[in-house]
Amino acid sequence: MLRLNSRSPDFAKAFARLVRDRRESSEDVSRDVKLILDDVRNRGDVALAELTQRFDGHSLAQDANWSFSAQQCREAYDDLLPDLRAALELAAQRIRAYHEAQLPENRDYTDSAGVRLGAVWRAVDAAGLYIPGGRAAYPSSLLMNAIPAKVAGVERLVVVTPTPKGVVNPLVLAAAHIAGVDEVWRIGGAQAVGALAYGTQRILPVDVITGPGNAWVAEAKRRLFGVVGIDMVAGPSEILVIADGRNDPEWIAADLMSQAEHDPVAQSILITDDPLFADTVADRIGVELAMLPTARVANESWNTHGVIIEVASMDEVPALANALAAEHVQIATDDPEPLFRAIRHAGSVFLGRHTPEAVGDYVAGPNHVLPTGRRARFSSGLSVLDFMKRTSFIQLDDAALAAIGPAAIALADAEGLPAHARSIEVRLGI
Repeated sequence: MLRLNSRSPDFAKAFARLVRDRRESSEDVSRDVKLILDDVRNRGDVALAELTQRFDGHSLAQDANWSFSAQQCREAYDDLLPDLRAALELAAQRIRAYHEAQLPENRDYTDSAGVRLGAVWRAVDAAGLYIPGGRAAYPSSLLMNAIPAKVAGVERLVVVTPTPKGVVNPLVLAAAHIAGVDEVWRIGGAQAVGALAYGTQRILPVDVITGPGNAWVAEAKRRLFGVVGIDMVAGPSEILVIADGRNDPEWIAADLMSQAEHDPVAQSILITDDPLFADTVADRIGVELAMLPTARVANESWNTHGVIIEVASMDEVPALANALAAEHVQIATDDPEPLFRAIRHAGSVFLGRHTPEAVGDYVAGPNHVLPTGRRARFSSGLSVLDFMKRTSFIQLDDAALAAIGPAAIALADAEGLPAHARSIEVRLGI
């Protein structure tokens, strides 16, 4: 675990190194992914079957092994314990309500020159949703990806999820039922992303691919952007907790471990203006790790990538937070608003002492698919807009063309494009 103090002479250099740190895919991953994608593109289902056997230890030899039926998803839902079924339903309800409020409005108006202008929003025809199934299976991620797509109006929702050694997570199937997914394929990794983008003999291609995954999945999405749309290239999870000394150190230690348990390369960072509190939280993390079934992963993450930063004043925090541009930012103070207003770059912000990031992963409503690796500087979390595209339209009558056409002719001539100019001139009788 790295300990920094803003009073130290070498703080600026050490903090800059932290900001530049990359915990993402290597050249080896990039090379492997290219080979996998080329194989899927060239050999389709045959490549998928071989790669699934090789990486997941799951045979696709029989037709029934390739996908889950709607009936199987319904049965998984029916078999859930009532409390768990209610929890999934509550999450779905809140996610749906939040994303329905994101739907954009069409525009249609006529300006002062008599030109009719506007734009219409339409959903893509098909979306592919990657749902992890390796280190952990996440029904919450299925809801977070599928529900915005449904709200947007996507007609065909296709889920790919690996089933290592053939093991199926019934919660993922139950979530697929709740969200109204159309297809659930038992494939994962870069090969599944390739199948969604290119299509195979069994799987029709999609227009957009969203969802979290490991380094191979992220690299596959990056390479395929342009063949399909993607939500983002997501890296390891991260949390920045901003906490003063009035917090319960047990709470803050638990918050830091909530991200560390995701992955050995996840990152948890604490910024505080109280050195004694920093010491207490560091000690408490050892206690938390002793209680966690996921301690091995969380311990590796914290020891390798964990950071505690002591600042002389909370006034220093916004500049540090904006430089980090973290996926999740918790502001655990009595009045989080001033800091919140000053932090421009964050995937999602959690305000106050009683708002742990974990609640946002499940039932708060906003999407938990968020930009990582400082991409919050220029991108946002998953929304209905990731499953929609905007088409502008223009309509002129003869008077409107007479009003603005001569300016277009002048610009076309200046750019050396006489055919552009002529297509306007012939209508104006010039």
